[in-house]
Amino acid sequence: MTERRRASDRATRCASAAIALLACLAQGDTLSARPASATPDASPITDITVTARRIANFKSIPFTGTGAGKLEFRGGLVLSSTAKEFGGLSGIVLEPDGRRFMAVSDEGTWLSGELTYDGAAPSGIRATRMAPIKALRGRKLDRKRDLDAEAMTLIDGTLDHGTLMVGFERNHRIGIFPVVKGELQPPTRYLTNPPEARRMRSNSGFEAIAVLHGGPMKGAIIAFAERFPGDTSQHAGWIWLKDKPHRLSLSDIRGFDVTDATSLADGTLLILERRFRWTEGVQMRIRSIAAKDIRPGARMQGETLLEADYSSEIDNMEGLAAHRGPTGETVLTVISDNNFNTFLQKTLLLQFTLR
Repeated sequence: MTERRRASDRATRCASAAIALLACLAQGDTLSARPASATPDASPITDITVTARRIANFKSIPFTGTGAGKLEFRGGLVLSSTAKEFGGLSGIVLEPDGRRFMAVSDEGTWLSGELTYDGAAPSGIRATRMAPIKALRGRKLDRKRDLDAEAMTLIDGTLDHGTLMVGFERNHRIGIFPVVKGELQPPTRYLTNPPEARRMRSNSGFEAIAVLHGGPMKGAIIAFAERFPGDTSQHAGWIWLKDKPHRLSLSDIRGFDVTDATSLADGTLLILERRFRWTEGVQMRIRSIAAKDIRPGARMQGETLLEADYSSEIDNMEGLAAHRGPTGETVLTVISDNNFNTFLQKTLLLQFTLR
């Protein structure tokens, strides 16, 4: 190995370690990179400008397994804005054509807009708007423990007129939110919490939610905690049947944390996972769970579709959505939470084709 390559490798490792440290500290609230102005207030919906730089290449980690090679990179964007409230995006939903989207941030805001495409690859973003998420009866959310939205999924309708579900951690809850004329309304109710929710750590609660679109459990709601106290060999999850939560679990592979989930039309469940280590930096994984394996009490394993590390342009990947491409192919969209730190982290939007 040449000295130049050694220096490059050392620089890469240092950068990865710095990002890992920042993210871990931000998660524990020891260090907050978030501006005070990121806290939403009673202000109306705001139009903001978001710029996009295209990502042309992506390198996954070679691995063996039945799912290897099933995801093909379509393209990606690095998103940025001068708006102080932009960032921290932890959950995303796309319309069936993959253009209109809505996302939530862990500072209690929602962001909507439209993606543009150059062929199959995302090329830009436009018509972006942002506003605070509200509480029951339109009340303002002003405590950090109430603001931390981490996941969202579409229950019915569209992003113009429909119903969304949003998961929060710290004050652990999952709310049902109508959408009217493209604007997120106050919640109508919250799901019944599992009794175990009282044991969730403040910053490791509901991180992934989905509605199963097919299979034996069609229509059921499913959620996972980012990291639940107790058995480290399994990730804790719940499935709601007739508004009653039942426990299930997902096997832990090499200490990754669950960060989001989405369902395909046949009821297949896709899981997004993330891992930080001082010596490795940041990594991401996408796993697939067959619909037949999802039921109360299940201990699920699934197959790995993709793994990537900091040698690719990834960051703190936290949001996952699926839609159909122009020729009927399944397209996955992954978005990152930059922890409101634009110096060391980025807001990335990556898309993949599921073969």
